[in-house]
Formats: sequence, C-alpha cells, structure tokens
Amino acid sequence: MTRAMQEDWNAEAARFDEQPDHGLHDGLVREAWTLVLQEALPAPPARVLDVGCGTGSVSVLLAELGHRVQGIDIAPRMLEQAAAKAKRRGVEVAFLEGDASRPAVKGPFDVVLCRHVLWALPDVSAVLDRWTTLLVPGGLLVLIEGRWHTGAGWRSDDLLPLVRAATSTAVLRPLVDPDLWGGPIEDERYLIIATAGKEPPFRTGTGDR
Repeated sequence: MTRAMQEDWNAEAARFDEQPDHGLHDGLVREAWTLVLQEALPAPPARVLDVGCGTGSVSVLLAELGHRVQGIDIAPRMLEQAAAKAKRRGVEVAFLEGDASRPAVKGPFDVVLCRHVLWALPDVSAVLDRWTTLLVPGGLLVLIEGRWHTGAGWRSDDLLPLVRAATSTAVLRPLVDPDLWGGPIEDERYLIIATAGKEPPFRTGTGDR
C-alpha cells in the first residue's frame, strides 16, 4: 500500500464513523453486528487480528465480547480514533500502524478478520495466502465484503474461488439484514468464513448458504 493511500484514508478518518455500519453508534446496528460476529467467531477468548481495522469499531466490539484483539491499519488518524474508542469503552486492544496486505505482526491467531478492505488491496490472492500463514491450523479467515452500488468491491462469485484456493473450506452467508447497515440495501454484501489447513476446532453458528 502506498503513501497516497495512507493520506486518502487519513483524510477519511474525521467522517468515517458517520456511516451506521462504521461507527456502530446506533443500538440496533451494533446489536446486529454483535450477533453476526458471535456466530462467525469461536467462543472467547480467541486471538483475533483485525486487518484494516480503521477506527476500530469492530476491534473494540470483539474486545468487549472477551476476545484478545490486535488491529492493524495504514492510517494513523484512524488509529488515533480507534485507541480513543477502546479507552472510552474500557477495553484493551493492541493497535498497530502498518500495511494490512502485509501485516508485520507476530502470530499465530485463531482468527484473521477483514471488513471492507480487500477491494482496496492489490493482488488479493497473495494477500489471502499471507493472512492464512498467520493462523493456527484450523484457524478462521473471516471476510466481510460486498459489491456496492458505486461499482467498488468484490462480487462473491469472484472472491469465493480465491478464498477457497487459499484455504481448506469456505462458506458464504449473505448479509441482507437492514439493521446491519442502518437501512435497506440493494447491492451485494456478504460474509465468508474459511478454514486454514484443516477442519476448525471451533463451532460457529454460520451455515453454508
């Protein structure tokens, strides 16, 4: 990722949380994401890496659920907000400035989670391979992505084969509940849960759809 990309995301930091699914300020939106994440992740405490964590809303929510969370993002201004958010909520999250496509972190993790970041990264196949090396055998790669009305993003039909090439199993779940987004949606948004290396030692509530 480039300096220009860092500057772009720094510029977005001040208004990033205005989107309901970014800031998670609304109680219904926060509850909806809590349920999705509880179903997707193993029972706490799991070691979770949130790549491209932005302002840290998901990182903080996961820490509140009892997980041990590390977040990495390229934008220092995003991370400043993330650290302040964790302090306000009374949880500990280790936030690190760095390139989400090449996380300079020490694993292994039980979960590598990414929400709405893959569309901005080059060579996604290589990125997925790198992320899976950070997982314990049977660890989970959790991807929340979409193909938005703006034309940005990944169609699930295009992304799922890349994920399956990098992992042993992968399942898809559409994310159509309007409470997740603060209102109805007309574009494609979905969750992929993939297993690294072998069948997961965890039980989740997410089925293949």
